[in-house]
Amino acid sequence: MRWWLVVASLWLLAALTVPSVQARNRPRTKDSAPHRGKRRRDGNGHGGARGKQPKPLGFRPVPGPSILVEPEQNQGQTFFLESYKDIEGHHSSYNVIPGPDLSLDLSGDFPVPDDPDKPLTPLTPEEIQRILRHEEEEHRREEERLRKKDEEKKKRRKQRKEQEERQRNIVEEKRRAAEEALRLQLEKEEEEWRKQIEELERRRQEQEEEQRRKVAAEREAREKERKLEEEMRQKEATLREELLAFNEEKEVQQEGEEEEEEVWLRGDVFQMLPKEPEEPDLIPSPIPRPPAAAEEEVEKMEAEEDEVEGGEAGVNSRGLPPGCDIFDVTLTCDNAKLTYFPPLSIPELKSLSLEGNNITSIPANAFNGIPKLEWINLKKNKLTSAGIDATALQGLKMLRRLYLDDNLLETVPNLPPTLEELKISENGLNGIHKNSFKGLSSLITLELEGNLLSEGNVDPLAFTPLIQLSYLRLGRNHFRTVPQGLPMSLQELYLENNLIEEISEAAFNQSQSLNVISLRHNRLDETRIAPLAWFNHRNLESLDLSNNQFYLVPSYLPLSLVHLVLVGNNIERIPGFVFAHMNPGLEYLYLSYNKLDGEGVEPESFFGSFNSMVELCLDHNQLITIPSGINEMTNLHFLRLNNNKIRSIPDDSICPPEHSGDATLVALRLENNYINPVKVSPTAFSCVRSSSSVILKPQKSK
Repeated sequence: MRWWLVVASLWLLAALTVPSVQARNRPRTKDSAPHRGKRRRDGNGHGGARGKQPKPLGFRPVPGPSILVEPEQNQGQTFFLESYKDIEGHHSSYNVIPGPDLSLDLSGDFPVPDDPDKPLTPLTPEEIQRILRHEEEEHRREEERLRKKDEEKKKRRKQRKEQEERQRNIVEEKRRAAEEALRLQLEKEEEEWRKQIEELERRRQEQEEEQRRKVAAEREAREKERKLEEEMRQKEATLREELLAFNEEKEVQQEGEEEEEEVWLRGDVFQMLPKEPEEPDLIPSPIPRPPAAAEEEVEKMEAEEDEVEGGEAGVNSRGLPPGCDIFDVTLTCDNAKLTYFPPLSIPELKSLSLEGNNITSIPANAFNGIPKLEWINLKKNKLTSAGIDATALQGLKMLRRLYLDDNLLETVPNLPPTLEELKISENGLNGIHKNSFKGLSSLITLELEGNLLSEGNVDPLAFTPLIQLSYLRLGRNHFRTVPQGLPMSLQELYLENNLIEEISEAAFNQSQSLNVISLRHNRLDETRIAPLAWFNHRNLESLDLSNNQFYLVPSYLPLSLVHLVLVGNNIERIPGFVFAHMNPGLEYLYLSYNKLDGEGVEPESFFGSFNSMVELCLDHNQLITIPSGINEMTNLHFLRLNNNKIRSIPDDSICPPEHSGDATLVALRLENNYINPVKVSPTAFSCVRSSSSVILKPQKSK
């Protein structure tokens, strides 16, 4: 119940009604009567409205809260109840305020005054109670309406929440469906990506295998070519010896003179490419065979080894796997189809060869029974970096040589400090770290050819521990520059078949002991070599720059250079005085398979090498005439001018004019030119030891 509102309304109504009632009870003045009469004449009073139709029910505003009382008999009349409160807040009296000229009739319960000027009669307590009950009923109805309205609002709010929840569920379901579709799409794309990666990896492996086969084929072809060249050289050497012997015998018989002093040659003109470096003396000699007298005893020993006396299948009486052979302190298990490292217990064993098997791992205790090994050959297996235990090789305190070529290694394994020779060519090494060769202060030979090395994954400090390294092979890798940090002790460096494009001044600063540098099959030209790259190297005698991109013989060659190979370039000219600074002078110059023509060789091109040149190869070029300067070479032994475009041989083009000294030229090749042998003067070869040493046939047709 809103009693406070009802009480406040009644109090305000009483406060406004009391002054109004007092004003009505006052005696009327003269001024008021005429005014009231005038209203009646104008028809605005009560009298004027009696003869007309009753007016619609109206409300007269009364200040403060009021209670409307609707009459039952007198239609069109309006009454208002006014209330006021006493000081304590209780209802003291209620007054009915009728409209002008109207009577009050509330079902006979209230008096109806006929005279409007008559004072209002206060309501009785019963009337007040009835009015209050009526008001309470109104309040109850209003509260019931508000309650229903609130219930409807709550119901609508609940329905709205349910609808929002349904919408959220629908959106969540759609989101989950979209996420599931996206997940499936991602899984599908990931599967496709994985398949692509596998396909690329497979293609890469196929390409690497193809490249490896090509390299092997090229190596085999080069080996065959080398063997053929060696055979030819041997045949020609034999022929030369026979001719020399024949000439000497003839001279002894005819002239009775003393035998000529044999001329010792320092090079081989018939060897176009530089010889492959011979294997160091550390390579073990083949297993010697017993003398014929002891063949029966050997056969008996082999028969005993082949017998199986209750042991495991595939193991002979001495505990060796099938296909293994042991003699003295050397065990050979080459191509024995082994898939594991054989457990051995031969304390006196010093050499072990397991080449050509399928071994994938080396356990930690693999060498416990063979601790005195000095040489291990594990070439052509399937060893991986993860398969070699970190401590497997550390216990070999006498190991000197280790061969790990043609495996699947990606990093250099942990090695014993006694190692002197290490070969890890044809693997997958993808980097050399600072500590890869830690402790290998005795290492002399290191071969890392055919890997994935470059200047980006080789630490500049990687070679620092190798204080005795003298032989280093880094061919068939991906170097674009010479690797940094080469040891000071290095004497031979092989960087063929890389991507080297330039030689900086600091490339060989720390390696002043270098004697041989091979840079064939790279991308060098004469403009990408710094002037002081090797100019002041006093020990550098052999330099191989074949199969690069040179157009000129490079300047600033090493002072001490003796052997220079420039085969297979695009050289068109030999600049003048390019060899003049060398001391003692260039002895072997190979310029075969270039583009030298008649204007490419100047009179001063060979200046500085007239007294030192021993072998000169200018074959397979485009020469039209014999280059000038050759006739001034007093120590020349071998000269190759075959496969050019030479048409004539003047008398003084090869031999010095009026030559009367000893003949020095041992071999001269002029075949496959345009020379007519009939028109060649006999004096043109006066400096050649024997006419049989000159090869003029066949010649090309004009």
